[in-house]
Amino acid sequence: MALSKIYKLKPNEIAPIALGLGGCLATDRIVVDGENIGYMYRENPINTQDSGWRFFSGDEDSAYMENNDLHGVYDVNTIANYDPDIVPFLNSDYGSRFERNGSGNFRLLQDDE
Repeated sequence: MALSKIYKLKPNEIAPIALGLGGCLATDRIVVDGENIGYMYRENPINTQDSGWRFFSGDEDSAYMENNDLHGVYDVNTIANYDPDIVPFLNSDYGSRFERNGSGNFRLLQDDE
């Protein structure tokens, strides 16, 4: 049985900054540990509620991701509250991938990266 998660933000701290976009996947490194998003990509949605967005701090390895207790489905608005830097990119095309660079800014990754 999974332990209850203690989220970095409380429900009353979630503001309406990116409403109506649907759900996304995010890891506990973001929502529990409070790490900034370091890598994000948008794939084709798996259902009508899915935005296609997947958010990671960037240090999750395959063993981490294999543990389903360490990531979950959240409203995109919730994740935008954890890291508002993602908001300008939320309408990006499916297939888009972004990485935070050393300056703290997101850059679009090319297909060969």
